[in-house]
Amino acid sequence: MINIDFLMAGVGGQGTILASNILAQVGLDLGYDVKKAEVHGMAQRGGQVDSHVRWGDKVHSPLVEENNVDYIIGFEMLEASRFPHFLKQGGAALINDYRINPPVVNLGTATYPSKQEIEALLLSRAEKVYWIEGTEIARDLGNPAMVGVVLLGALSNLVGGDQEVWLKVIGQMVPPKFVELNKEAFLAGRKVTV
Repeated sequence: MINIDFLMAGVGGQGTILASNILAQVGLDLGYDVKKAEVHGMAQRGGQVDSHVRWGDKVHSPLVEENNVDYIIGFEMLEASRFPHFLKQGGAALINDYRINPPVVNLGTATYPSKQEIEALLLSRAEKVYWIEGTEIARDLGNPAMVGVVLLGALSNLVGGDQEVWLKVIGQMVPPKFVELNKEAFLAGRKVTV
């Protein structure tokens, strides 16, 4: 039985929901049974957003249980570090090398963990942590909001599926005036070494 479980973690405004919608549709187009669920924590105000996407021969629940996630896709470093207990032993984490300070850090009442601390936490479960300059790549293409599509490009190297399937779904799911730019973002993500 084939099952691939994903957990996407970011903050509102980063495109986490769009990326999870694309990932779910790609799974369907590749012939998997797919389920997905999201948690929006004041997402429009920069709050936590996490999304579960499950591909499989037969998927019964949209939520991934702890110790079962194959891939964490972190749109922001700290958000990714909240979920190592969801990773299955030997899973992988793809992390956008980008930080958004939470209010407690800005107020000086907490410290943002270092990249090394975040990586060590994830490596307690993950076989590999991939750091991706997703926001920088998206910004260079003209829109940092495309970070999710850049991350999907990198992820596609690990989970497979014909590139044309991914590009077709992107073309269907983003507003028409942004389709070509998002396809460029996806292809730029595919060039990232993972």
